[in-house]
Amino acid sequence: MTRKDKKQAILDTALTLFVSQGFYATSTASIAKKAGVATGTLFHHFPSKDELMNHLFLTIKQEFANEIQAQIKDSGDLKNDAEHLWCSAIQWAMDNPLKQEFFQQYSMSPSIAIEIREQAMNGILGFMGTLLQQGQAQGLLANYPLALMQDNCHGQYLAATRYFLDNPGKWQEPEHKQASFALFWNAMAKG
Repeated sequence: MTRKDKKQAILDTALTLFVSQGFYATSTASIAKKAGVATGTLFHHFPSKDELMNHLFLTIKQEFANEIQAQIKDSGDLKNDAEHLWCSAIQWAMDNPLKQEFFQQYSMSPSIAIEIREQAMNGILGFMGTLLQQGQAQGLLANYPLALMQDNCHGQYLAATRYFLDNPGKWQEPEHKQASFALFWNAMAKG
């Protein structure tokens, strides 16, 4: 196994164990053992379990952001473009249920330092803030504080993905897709 393969095996195993057992119940020794690497190898790549968690969180968040950014359209109709992004984001969750379960558990958890969560929200997902500001400038979205709007969007995404992961057949029903977007949009729309 190459060094890169070992690091990926550690990340893949940590993801599975953090979701199934929880962060605090998962030891670095159990991660290393299930990954098929020495504990020293794990610590070579990640000096602590917290560093491993932070790296995993930011890596998956970046993967998610890359997928969503690739779906950005600029049709001139912000609401339609937002609906397309909303559906793309939920589809990512449906296609990546283990990674989404990880987000469900840890996105708002004290296991992830606030600085790491802010890096994810303002850096990796910064394009979302830009889209919200465009909506405000166009008079489509309320002029609520941007950080609050971003956190609210995130919370709505987590709630919607929880619902659809628990009820995957509902994601295939147009009325549920449309309702999930309407709930999201109407929470921000200028009234």
